[in-house]
Amino acid sequence: MNIQELYQCTDDFLEKLGCEEKSLIAVLQAIQEKFSYLPREVFPYLSRKMGLSEATIYGVATFYENFSLEAKGKYVIKVCDGTACHVRKSVPILNKLREELGLSEQQKTTPDQLFTVETVSCLGACGLAPALTVNGEVHPAMTPDKAVELIAELRREA
Repeated sequence: MNIQELYQCTDDFLEKLGCEEKSLIAVLQAIQEKFSYLPREVFPYLSRKMGLSEATIYGVATFYENFSLEAKGKYVIKVCDGTACHVRKSVPILNKLREELGLSEQQKTTPDQLFTVETVSCLGACGLAPALTVNGEVHPAMTPDKAVELIAELRREA
């Protein structure tokens, strides 16, 4: 991502969605959809364009869980750790994914930007526990071995 592309896309989104405060969430969503995260350089730019303080924009971006200030991989894997998944052993699945991808609780995205592994409190798929999603697609009845197979399949697709 270069800064000119970021600014041009932001201008396009502002033109389409509006510069009023009520448009802020929609503008942030559009930026994140385009770049897979909210680059820090967008905050002062949006502040000038929308007439809002950077603190206000940053506050909105950090309040909502769906916004990310860090770049994510092509494949975003969300491992459920809600009660149903947890008691059906979601933690070993998470640990196996991290081991396979060389990730940790602190480092969630692989250096090649191919995978991001996150935990979520609930996917709303308790009957399919333990479950995870890849870019929103649910993978039910997961096991550590199935998780390794899934990673291999995604690598082949990439």
